[in-house]
This record gives sequence, structure tokens and C-alpha cells, in this order.
Amino acid sequence: MIVGVPKEIKNNESRVGMTPAGVFELVKNNHTVYVQSGAGEGSGFFNQDYQRAGATILDTIGQVYAMSDMIVKVKEPIAQEYHLIKKGQIIFTYFHFASSEALTKAMINSKAICIAYETVEDEDGSLPLLTPMSEVAGRMAIQQGAKFLEKPVKGRGVLLGGVPGVAPGRVLILGAGTVGIQAAKMAAGLGAQVTIMDVNMKKLRMVNDIMPSHVVTEFSNEFNIRKHIQTHDLIIGGVLLKGAKAPNLITRDMLKDMRPGTVIVDVAVDQGGCVETTKPTTHEDPVYIVDDVVHYCVANMPGAVPYTSTVALTNVTLPYVLKLANLGWRSACKMDKSLSMGLNIVEGEVIYKEIAEAFQLEEPVFA
Repeated sequence: MIVGVPKEIKNNESRVGMTPAGVFELVKNNHTVYVQSGAGEGSGFFNQDYQRAGATILDTIGQVYAMSDMIVKVKEPIAQEYHLIKKGQIIFTYFHFASSEALTKAMINSKAICIAYETVEDEDGSLPLLTPMSEVAGRMAIQQGAKFLEKPVKGRGVLLGGVPGVAPGRVLILGAGTVGIQAAKMAAGLGAQVTIMDVNMKKLRMVNDIMPSHVVTEFSNEFNIRKHIQTHDLIIGGVLLKGAKAPNLITRDMLKDMRPGTVIVDVAVDQGGCVETTKPTTHEDPVYIVDDVVHYCVANMPGAVPYTSTVALTNVTLPYVLKLANLGWRSACKMDKSLSMGLNIVEGEVIYKEIAEAFQLEEPVFA
């Protein structure tokens, strides 16, 4: 199979779909790999690195799309890429369709095979291709939140870890999944007081067992959320409904109950956000303020640490890329139930229930 790795063109997205090590494995399996010139530079991988691994370097993104049977990316295609996608071409990337009707319609019209990293699902319900980026985003949420709590950027002026004689900052984390756990680890490591909320008692028991005593758990409901937002300095939105739009756990009217300079980091922005006032931002212009509350809603947070993110992503995507390349998408998905869960749109038909429901589309039965 011919596999193409284009340069990401989303704002400040420096990750790349595959490392040279991944290219090497594909070439070893007798596949051809085309990499767009400069695609890996933001992650610290250069053209000569890919060439040594066996890739052919192409000058333009158009050439990569035109000559490839499968495109391996990081982020969803943006408008400038829609016309490059061919009928029957496999696009393997993060899509997050439920947050964008325009993207969904464009991929339906392309009649491509859209396999989404974020819905590939193991038998235990875990999401192996989402996990590493959620780990990065969860840790970064505290790093960024701590920065924007500083007064020069309109935060409350609170040091999360405090100092002797001054109480540490308070962090509220919505969701005890991968993002929430990683955020709690980072916040606890800084010395902050952490409250983590979820509706899943098994997850809360696990958090209670593994976290230090200054990380406390509480069942998530509107009453408890309204109570805690009044006293916490940094709020992390880490709620995920697989393949579906995130629920609004914090509504616009709740902002008035927060203290001026409170910071919200909504990691769920890729799925529409779990805060009603969330709107996607970029690394270039990451925050905005609503009712004196600072909102950090960067839709590609791991893109700020591209080397770490690219290596972590290739570690988990490569086995699936090899299956798709070796067997073709139909056989690979029949043999691997986890991979088949990644099929979102196939040759113009939406086959993933949550996406069909998000936009009131007919959900066809795929066989």
C-alpha cells in the first residue's frame, strides 16, 4: 500500500502523523511511504531522517494526497484539505466529528474511508489511540492553568502550590478518566488541593485508592458542581462521551458564581466542550474572558509539545497502520474489532451512531 504523511496545517500544529521509526516499519513490510517535505520538522524529525528510514519526500500536500492510498495524520482535515481527499482513500486520524457538522458533511461528500483514532476501542472499553494524547493534555491542563492563574494574564494571582503560611490553590477536575487522572497527578505534585468529580463510583474509588490525601473525590451532579466552582481557582473540563458531543456541565449562568480570575481549561473542547461558554482557541491566541472568568480552550493542546506527542502517538497507532496497510481496510476491520470501532464514515455513509445522532442523520447499517 502507498501511505502518505502530510504536513499538518492547523494553526500551530507541529505534530506529525508518523515518526521515522514508523516509516521504517512500513517500508520493512514492503509498503511505500510518501512524506511531505518539512512535515516532521516541528516535532524534531527532518527530511533526511525520513529518507534514511526509506520514505520518499514530496514537495506539496497535494502530491501526498494524490499519490497515497492511505493518509496518516494527527488532526482532522481542515477546509483547505477537503478537495484533496479521494473517493475510497483511507484517512486515519483524529476526527472528532460530533463537534463539526461542516467536517462531517465534507467527509460524507468525499466518499473516503474515515477511521477515527478517538473511537478505536478495546474490549474493556478503553480508547488506546486517544489515551496518550489525553495523558499529555491532562498534564498540560495544569501546566497551562497554573500559568493563566497569574495576574498579568488576568488570573486570580494564585500560586497553585502555595508557600509556607499561604494556602495552596484549589483545583476542581470534572471527569476521572485519563485526562482527569493525569491532571490530578500534576496538580497534586505541585501541592494544590484537588477535588475530582465523576458519576462513576468505581473510578472515584480508584482515585481515592491511588491519590494522596490532598486529592479528594466527590460524586458529580449539578448541585455539587455549583458548590465547588465558588471556591476553586482552576477548573479542568475532562469529560468524554466516546464519539459524542460533551455534555455542558457548567452553564453560562454559573460563571457569575465564580471568583474573578478563576481559570477554566476545557480539555473537552475537541468534542464541543463541557462548559457552555467554550469555543475553540489556538496556541497563538489561547484564552478569552467571559464574566471575568479566563477560558483556555485550545483544541490541540498536545501540539504544544510535539516531540513527546508525536512519539507517543506513533507508539500506539503504528500497529493499526500496519494492519490497514498489510490487509486493506475491509479485512483489517473484520479481523480486528477494536479497529472496526474506528470506522466513522465509509464511502459517504455515516456508520457511527453518535455522529448520526449529533446531526440527526440517518444511521445506515454497515456490513
